[in-house]
Amino acid sequence: DELTPWRRHRLSAFLDGPGAAHTYIVHVGAGWALALLRRRIERPLARLDPVLRWLAVDGYGFYHGYFHWPRAIIEHAVPRRLTGYARRAFDQGLGRSLWFVEGADVERIPATIATFPAARQADLWSGVGLACAYAGGVERAALETLRDTAGSYRPHLAQGVAFAAKTRQRAGNPAEHTALACTILCEISHDAAVESADVALQALPPDGVVPAYEVWRQRIQTDWKHRMTPSSRRGDRAGSIAYYSIE
Repeated sequence: DELTPWRRHRLSAFLDGPGAAHTYIVHVGAGWALALLRRRIERPLARLDPVLRWLAVDGYGFYHGYFHWPRAIIEHAVPRRLTGYARRAFDQGLGRSLWFVEGADVERIPATIATFPAARQADLWSGVGLACAYAGGVERAALETLRDTAGSYRPHLAQGVAFAAKTRQRAGNPAEHTALACTILCEISHDAAVESADVALQALPPDGVVPAYEVWRQRIQTDWKHRMTPSSRRGDRAGSIAYYSIE
């Protein structure tokens, strides 16, 4: 669509047709393409779903983390063409890439996140939660270690897991490792995690200072905090103030 301007609607037609069940992953894939083209993102994003378009920027971040990890992960570089909330969506995708770049090592991943500025760490944890729940590759003990290491970022980790559960539920491709991640990292069942994502998606406000997509994420994080056990709440208290920062 970007390379042949006389036909710009093939992606939207795919999303309205056979790609509908996989809309989350398709948006992420569109972000891979945008990253490869190295163009500004505003115009192509405007043609995507007003909420899910930020998943394309997530895909953009994953592309840079996975294929250009020395700059994106070691040097913490963010493409200069990204501004505003796009930089946060980029970090969510960058966090997803850590699951693969660090080989699902639940000790290395938190250590790598800790090297980033504090303002970026919450979104990185969200991406890790999505990747570990969707892709799997570790046993229960590793998930428990990841849960405990997340500390004050556990709501962000859980929100990423809920996104993964919703993605699989819509696509009709459930996985045992996703259900296990919901049980350990969200402390709820797979179906309850999907319900949390669905309820949070209802009646979203139009984009304003805070994008509707971010409101969706924050609602899931808040729901997790209301559901979590007293022991989890004690571990979370130290970082609770930072969860609603948009800047």
